[in-house]
Amino acid sequence: MSASRVFVARLAGCSVFDPLGDRVGRVRDVLVVYRKNDPPRVVGMIVEIPGKRRVFLSIGRVTSVGSGQIITTGLINVRRFEQRGGEVRVIAEMLGRRVSLLDGSGDATIEDVAIEEIGPGEWEVSQLFCRRPKTGGGPFGKGPTIFARWEEVTERRVAGEAQSASQLLAAYSDLKPADLASTLLDLPEGRRLEVAEELPDDRLADVLEEMPESSQVAILGSLDDDRAADVLDQMQPDDAADLIAQLSDERGEALLDLMQPEEAEDVRMLLSYAPDTAGGLMTTDPIILSADATVAEGLALIRRHELAPALGAAVCITLPPYEPPTGRFLGMVHFQRMLRYPPHERLGTLLDQGLDPVHATTSAAEVSRILASYNLVSVPVVDENHRLVGVVTIDDVLDHILPDDWRSQDEERETRKRAAARYRGTATTAIPLKTTGRGRRRRDGAG
Repeated sequence: MSASRVFVARLAGCSVFDPLGDRVGRVRDVLVVYRKNDPPRVVGMIVEIPGKRRVFLSIGRVTSVGSGQIITTGLINVRRFEQRGGEVRVIAEMLGRRVSLLDGSGDATIEDVAIEEIGPGEWEVSQLFCRRPKTGGGPFGKGPTIFARWEEVTERRVAGEAQSASQLLAAYSDLKPADLASTLLDLPEGRRLEVAEELPDDRLADVLEEMPESSQVAILGSLDDDRAADVLDQMQPDDAADLIAQLSDERGEALLDLMQPEEAEDVRMLLSYAPDTAGGLMTTDPIILSADATVAEGLALIRRHELAPALGAAVCITLPPYEPPTGRFLGMVHFQRMLRYPPHERLGTLLDQGLDPVHATTSAAEVSRILASYNLVSVPVVDENHRLVGVVTIDDVLDHILPDDWRSQDEERETRKRAAARYRGTATTAIPLKTTGRGRRRRDGAG
């Protein structure tokens, strides 16, 4: 059953289906245009389809909204969404805005926006869910909430005052780092920087690791040095090193001086190697244990939820000390081998005798060949004294050998494959690519 009124924040992440029940994608935002004397009109939704491509879905193509899902006619323009002048994204741009109540009772902040169907295929903003400023002096609690119709408020803009991004972040709290990174890259630059400013350090670090280098540099450049150093501390050392390498020597050195000494030491070591070598690709925080450690200890460490799968595929065995650069490297034990032995078995007796480490100066091409030839997900890296300094994982190699724009190329291929597959199926469920002229986009029902 279709709802006549729905709050936009509840639509974020809702599945979009065609009439036959096949899932087309997920809602990421709602697009409106302001009108002079009437509430903003809804023109469509921003939908993420396979390949993490965001496309425009005209509100006229929506046949049902309700029960946590959107039903469409099945016709969607799969060209990448581009925001036009005068269009406003509700979640990305309206939530967090300050408004003044026309009854003179003060200001409030928009926390959600209700849209209402006023006719077949016609929706407009009908109500705002707002929160007043906190009145008490205590450190806890929030201000009271109110509902207000659009005509009962006026937007309040103060020069130099940044728009709060807390409501946007709440709406996207369940997104994986790669999906949130894609969402931020779709925002206008100013809004993107505002949102980055309000992200916690660890969340921002995860998001930056999923962004192109140019966007990483732009966001880091908008942060003061202390905050930037805190974010770099939370990043994987190899990703932090890649990012610092894109900065000027002066700022890079300043940030390294502000980072935690242990983290900065790892990054400095990585920066000392050429980027197309094993040392330049490696991760400096593998699981390292002594030969006397048991299978039970090894399995306990690889169970940690924050550990990347490629790093959890094996543990490294060395002589003390057990922080890179370690004592002499003895070998690796793969997790599948550990599963075949009792918990009390010593790891020193389970070493993979057929796997040789690579030197830190080994070329990236040679590391790729070794991983492919022996079906490995990681390979240990040692220095001239045979001390373990890190491991190169399969994702490190992929990041290196794929082109800089691999994300957009992959999205393009996935979208074309999906469009072709659906076009070969039932005509009513096809998602044809509609263009006018040479590459110009046309939005059905959007003017």
